[in-house]
Amino acid sequence: MRSQIEGSRAVAETVARCRPEVVCAYPISPQTHIVEALSRLVASGELAPCEFVNVESEFAAMSVAIGASATGARAYTATASQGLLYMTEALFNAAGLGLPIVMTVANRAIGAPINIWNDHSDAMSQRDSGWIQLYAESNQEAADLHVQAFRIAEELSLPVMVCMDGFVLTHAVEGVDVPSQEQVDAMLPPYRPRQVLDPDDPMTIGAMVGPDAFTEVRYLAHLRHREALTVIPRVADEFAREFWRSSGGLVRPYGCLGAETVVVALGSVLGTLKDTVDELRAEGVSIGVLGVTTFRPFPSKAVRAALRGARRVVVLERALAVGMGGIVSADVRGSVPEASIATVIAGLGGRPVTKASLRAMLTEAAADRLKPLTFLDLKDDVVERELRRTG
Repeated sequence: MRSQIEGSRAVAETVARCRPEVVCAYPISPQTHIVEALSRLVASGELAPCEFVNVESEFAAMSVAIGASATGARAYTATASQGLLYMTEALFNAAGLGLPIVMTVANRAIGAPINIWNDHSDAMSQRDSGWIQLYAESNQEAADLHVQAFRIAEELSLPVMVCMDGFVLTHAVEGVDVPSQEQVDAMLPPYRPRQVLDPDDPMTIGAMVGPDAFTEVRYLAHLRHREALTVIPRVADEFAREFWRSSGGLVRPYGCLGAETVVVALGSVLGTLKDTVDELRAEGVSIGVLGVTTFRPFPSKAVRAALRGARRVVVLERALAVGMGGIVSADVRGSVPEASIATVIAGLGGRPVTKASLRAMLTEAAADRLKPLTFLDLKDDVVERELRRTG
């Protein structure tokens, strides 16, 4: 049933309908409302059987999720920013062990300096950890992606991150159709682990692997990620048939067919981008938007197909590779090496990405005046003053 609900609460109720058996978390803004809501559902008995584990750190949260998943339980956690970085070692372990843990990342900047607002620096820093990464454009998609995430994770035996923009989505109250228990049950069968720690049938998970086999282990993980590029769109199609709405998948083109300029982006900024592009198209500018839902594994073929025919590509990024520039841009460039690609860094640390700024930037791009690397709304006077002071 559709209702006005906070994004975090919508995600919590959707996760509860996925019937996790272990939820472990350490609170960190802007993720806290998700696990608070889940803890209440467990305490009230609405989510049962489920054990909610209070832990002393984010590293412990992921460690508990690893232990729970390895013993055959459906496991879930959530984190953000410094918390995600704190569990980095365990993230690689979860992926390397092939454990289908689902985690919400309420995207937030990482320090220093301290900043609690939204950008994609946290999840981007873990892009090569072996986790599948899905990015939500809206709170509806954030809820929908969690149902699909459990299905994808358990079918592939790979962990999945569902990334939703902190505060912009997690704390926004808007209309969301929270899936019913019957719908989720039809989409998500009971968890049947491929490997399980059982005292009655002893086995080793995570043994030492030497140089003679380590490459093959990593290659097999790579193959599972390549398989995900087939599984993710299939699960999205099944979701659309069951729930009567389109959500998830690899990429989501918007007005790309025949467009001379295409803007590539991830997350909630896509809504503002689409509004801006609609205005420009009404004025005769040939422009479209390509939303990337699946960032890992990167859907190179789908991106290449969507960008076919575009004269210029602008990649709008909410994170920065210091000393290099774009992160998503590198993957887009590898997918369409023949395209003219410009990188725009925007919204770092929660700076608003406005229609006015986007309109000015896209007008420059359409006129072939956009630089290869642009920082949207950069305060040049502040930069110059600080350079003089430190010089």
